Amino acid sequence: MRLATPRGFCAGVDRAIQIVERALEKYGAPVFVRHEIVHNRHVVERLRHLGAVFVEELDECPADRPVVFSAHGVPKAVPAEARRRDLFFLDATCPLVSKVHVEAERHFSAGRQIVLIGHAGHPEVEGTMGQLPDGAVTLIETPQDAERFEPRDAANLAYVTQTTLSLDDTAEIIGVLKRRFPGLPDPHKEDICYATTNRQEAVKRIAADSDLVLVIGSPNSSNSVRLVEVARRAGAKVARLIDDAQAVDWAWFDGVSRVGITAGASAPEPLIEALLAAITSRFDAEVVEDSGARETVTFKLPRVLAEN
Repeated sequence: MRLATPRGFCAGVDRAIQIVERALEKYGAPVFVRHEIVHNRHVVERLRHLGAVFVEELDECPADRPVVFSAHGVPKAVPAEARRRDLFFLDATCPLVSKVHVEAERHFSAGRQIVLIGHAGHPEVEGTMGQLPDGAVTLIETPQDAERFEPRDAANLAYVTQTTLSLDDTAEIIGVLKRRFPGLPDPHKEDICYATTNRQEAVKRIAADSDLVLVIGSPNSSNSVRLVEVARRAGAKVARLIDDAQAVDWAWFDGVSRVGITAGASAPEPLIEALLAAITSRFDAEVVEDSGARETVTFKLPRVLAEN
C-alpha cells in the first residue's frame, strides 16, 4: 500500500481553519462563516460543533457577531457590504487566491481583456470574477471553449487560472489559447498553487502501479476531484473519491494487490489514518510512504487573531 506525500491539508486550508477556531476562542460562539470555510464535510461539521454557523450570504449574519469569509475568496461586493453594515469580518481567503485577484486587477488596470480558466459555479471562480466589473472576465472551462473564444482585441489579452485545476487540463487549454493568440503572456508566477501541483505529482507517482487508488476528499472539493482524474490518467486501474473510511466498499478490494492512498488539500490527517487502520485491520498490508515534496509553507493569521 503506497501512501502519497504530500497529501491532506495545505497551508491555505490550515490558515482558514485556524481563523475560525481562533475567532471562536477569542469572541465566543457563534461565529458566522460565509460559505463552507473549506470544502470538506468533516471539517465543516467539527467547526459547526464548536459554534460556527455556516451561511450563504451576509444578510443571514447578525450585526453583532464576527463573520469569516471562506478560503476560496469572495467578490469585492461582499466586504463592501460588510463595511456598509459595519460588520466585523475576518478574511480567510488563501493568499495564493488573493495573488490571482491582484493579478486580474493589474491586467484590468492595464486595459487587457482577461480570460479565467476555471469551473463555473466554483466559489473561487465567482470570487475572482467578482473582483472586476461584469464583462471584464471571460470564463473558459474547456479546450472547446478556448477554440470558440473571440476576444475584443486579440493583441490585448491576459489569462489567470483557478488555483485548484488539473495541471494537464489547464496546459491543454492554454495550448489552444497560445496557438490562436501567440502573444498571450504567461502570469508572472504559476496560478495553480504549489499544493495542488505537489499533490497531483504525488498521485501520479503512486498511480501507475496501483490497482486501486483511494482519494479522501469531499465531492465539492475541486482539488480532490482532480486527484481522482489525475490518478486515472496516470495509469491507476481504478481511482475513487471517498469522504472517509466508512465510505469504502470492501468489494473494491477483490483482486487488488496494490493500493494507493492520498487526500485532497482540505482533508484532515485523521481521516487518512483511519483509512489506513481500516485497510490494515482487514488485509495483510504494509504501508510504504512515498518520498515526495516536503511542504514548509505557512501563512500568517490576521493580526487581530495573532495578538494575545
